[in-house]
Amino acid sequence: MNAADTAFVMICAALVLLMTPGLAIFYGGLTRSKNVLSTMMHSFFLMGLASIFWLVCGYSLSFGPDVGGFIGNLSHFMGHGVGSEVKEGLTIPHSVFFAFQGMFVIITPALISGAFAERMRFGPFIIFTILWMTVVYAPICHWVWGGGWLSKMGILDFAGGLVVHLNCGVAALVAALVVGKRKGYGTRAFIPHNLTLTLFGIGILWFGWFGFNAGSRLAVDGVAANAFIVTHMAAAIGSMTWVAAEWMLRGKPTTLGLASGAVAGLGSITPACGYVGFEAALVIGGVAGVICYLAVLVKDKLGYDDSLDVVGIHGVGGIWGTLCTGLFASKIINPEGANGLLFGDTNQFLVQLVGIVAVLTYSGLMTALLLYAIKFVMGLRVGYEDEELGVDTSAHGEVGYNI
Repeated sequence: MNAADTAFVMICAALVLLMTPGLAIFYGGLTRSKNVLSTMMHSFFLMGLASIFWLVCGYSLSFGPDVGGFIGNLSHFMGHGVGSEVKEGLTIPHSVFFAFQGMFVIITPALISGAFAERMRFGPFIIFTILWMTVVYAPICHWVWGGGWLSKMGILDFAGGLVVHLNCGVAALVAALVVGKRKGYGTRAFIPHNLTLTLFGIGILWFGWFGFNAGSRLAVDGVAANAFIVTHMAAAIGSMTWVAAEWMLRGKPTTLGLASGAVAGLGSITPACGYVGFEAALVIGGVAGVICYLAVLVKDKLGYDDSLDVVGIHGVGGIWGTLCTGLFASKIINPEGANGLLFGDTNQFLVQLVGIVAVLTYSGLMTALLLYAIKFVMGLRVGYEDEELGVDTSAHGEVGYNI
């Protein structure tokens, strides 16, 4: 066991957990004031629900001994065998690895909640989340990080481009379609009620993302340092290019565009951050700011109501970042990784494509099955009158601002 590595990963785990309240604040500011608490409730509630799920069976299904390349077994049920001994192949206690990975399962379904904000009932949200973590997140996590079939193919996903961002982006698209549009969508403006909150939220997210990405190295070394720097640079350039694009197309730079561009840059660099250099980070984040902005604009033309643009930012950013990992990855940056297409390895780019198609297909189909089943059994969304009143009051009996 290495004490420095252990302390580093524990601090990074705390940073990743901090991202979920940051996401709640970010999302809360983007909704209408009558729905701010219900929107934030999704993220905060998952800090409890997903943590218990991870202890009971989530960790075992994700990182337990491989079963057919698809899922882990239940040998770590209720944390069995997760103690202070060093995790095989690492220099940190097994329990610290357990804690760090557990923070990822909290924020992933929290990200999805932005797609159906302001209209989904809380009970069905809980049922959906438990089922989704079990049959979607855990298998995909095992495929990529737990020794499953994509891992054996050599997939590169340093911190969650596939497991977190593309996974939640596809699920968000399906959720937006199945739950349906907000009342009045397309005929009235849905204006964020507090962009000050949103900016505070992105500040917390940006800060926490250093733990998300650099911590995924699970050690204190040059690869972690590289991941730290390229994470920051991708966020910086993403915020600039999004603002530039909207300034050109809409005539004014906005604070919402600045925040959204930073998230686009952060999400897109996540799979690549431990494998690419500084120049590649500028390309990945810079292009992400533009294409994610365009993806958000296309949403209105396609007619689906993704309330908080999870699909356009995280889904598109996850695809772009995963592809770029197959392009720009270099063994000079990380000898344990691979060379991408631009460094002579065509196979790595093809493996990244396989990973994208697999996650798109599996997450999309399973999310649709879960949501349609819940919709049939108990319904998904609040009634129109309750929606008009506001989900804060109708579902929780509270108001965000008692003025």
